[in-house]
Amino acid sequence: MGEFVLAIDQGTTGSTVALMDSHGKLRASVNYEFPQIYPQPGWVEHRPMDIWASVGKGIRAIMRKKICKPSEIACIGITNQRETSLLWDKHNGEPLNNAIVWQCRRTTQFCESLRVAGHEKAVRRKSGLVLDPYFSASKYRWLLKNTPGIARALKSGRVAAGTIDSFLIWRLTGGAAHVTDVSNASRTSLMNLKSRRWDQSLLELFEVPRDILPTIVPSSAVLGHTKGVPGLPDGIPVSGVAGDQHAALFGQACFAVGDAKCTFGTGSFILMNTGSEILHSNAGLLTTVAWQLGEKGKPVYALEGGAFVCGAAVQWLRDGLKMIKRAPDIEKLALQVQDHGGVEFVPALTGLGAPHWAPDARGTISGITRGTERGHIARATLDAMALQNADILRAMESDLGKRMRPLRVDGGAAANDLLMQIQADVLGRRLIRPQVIETTVAGACYLAGLGIGLWQSPAELKHIWQAEREFAVKMTTVARRKRQSSWNVALHRTLL
Repeated sequence: MGEFVLAIDQGTTGSTVALMDSHGKLRASVNYEFPQIYPQPGWVEHRPMDIWASVGKGIRAIMRKKICKPSEIACIGITNQRETSLLWDKHNGEPLNNAIVWQCRRTTQFCESLRVAGHEKAVRRKSGLVLDPYFSASKYRWLLKNTPGIARALKSGRVAAGTIDSFLIWRLTGGAAHVTDVSNASRTSLMNLKSRRWDQSLLELFEVPRDILPTIVPSSAVLGHTKGVPGLPDGIPVSGVAGDQHAALFGQACFAVGDAKCTFGTGSFILMNTGSEILHSNAGLLTTVAWQLGEKGKPVYALEGGAFVCGAAVQWLRDGLKMIKRAPDIEKLALQVQDHGGVEFVPALTGLGAPHWAPDARGTISGITRGTERGHIARATLDAMALQNADILRAMESDLGKRMRPLRVDGGAAANDLLMQIQADVLGRRLIRPQVIETTVAGACYLAGLGIGLWQSPAELKHIWQAEREFAVKMTTVARRKRQSSWNVALHRTLL
């Protein structure tokens, strides 16, 4: 058996290909971007072959580094942008249309019509998701109604549908495997959380034929083997797949109930492990399948919540208000003051996500006086990023009925030490930042390695995962309550 895992991290703006050795060390990675397509306001598309080309370019670039021989690659793991959806021809693998990206809002009116008709409760009970164009089902429906020549292709049995993981596996295996893992399937609004199979009533509601969809498989198992991939030998097992946020949860070794991770990106994505039982949220959160290890393994479920604007608030200070030249400069600016000075910034620049779900909310800055400086606005921005996450995490604790474990953090903004300390303080929980910050890649590698026996169990992976730094709580309970109260007042004003 080879000693290396090849990971493909297929993201919204680019594809990363990386190599991890059997000791869990990332040896190399490369990233290649591809074009974003905006046909109309609110519409976002990708050309599937641009995605595949970026992956292929990454594979060839990694192999040119000569860290290992192609024959030393033991397996391949995949993690991907989750809800992005596409159709392709089963006979030749050619895309039938552009992919509709998870950010695209073109199916808003259709989703609203289902809500008005009273279908949201059933959709949420079966799939764990709210009725929203974010998820894949309405995207498939749109493609099936708007792709030229689709009726003839459907009649002849040529149509394959899937999320990006399915398309990549199809390409990597030369068309031999049309599959998707349970984590990606759980983001479509078409999978029944309990049975982990496509739900007939949901298929009928969204008008999606079952026979065009991939087979739902575990996140860690041999799903197919490479065939005809430039730069790779035939026969390498594809043995690990998970959506990007699920892979990050696994890559952070969040294997116990109550373990949670927060990814600080453009927005923030928070997932908490809730174990083998389905837990429906009473606090506006989503229920999702985190992963399943092997055909006989029990599924692990998670609660998920996200703030639409996290790092994007810093980008707005940089690009909109011109307060800073570079995003990392916000830490230095915020350290010029002792605290937020009474200034509150609620960054509802694109509405508010979980647990409020207020798409029409708009951002507010309040509490400004003659003594307000740029540093106070910078500090209020970092506070807001942390306070939003604290609201989500407390909602998760309420749903779970128990106290969460220390929060594990990743993503670009996790490098900001001041933000991490603020997050620990307003949450009242210890934070842990890992040595391997590329947690989506790590998760894909761990799942793939487990799938072929390179590692024997998650317990072994817990020894591989290492912390880089911990942030202890320094704020008193009284100070935390006072800070939360001020934030709640500003949030209430925003929601009016």
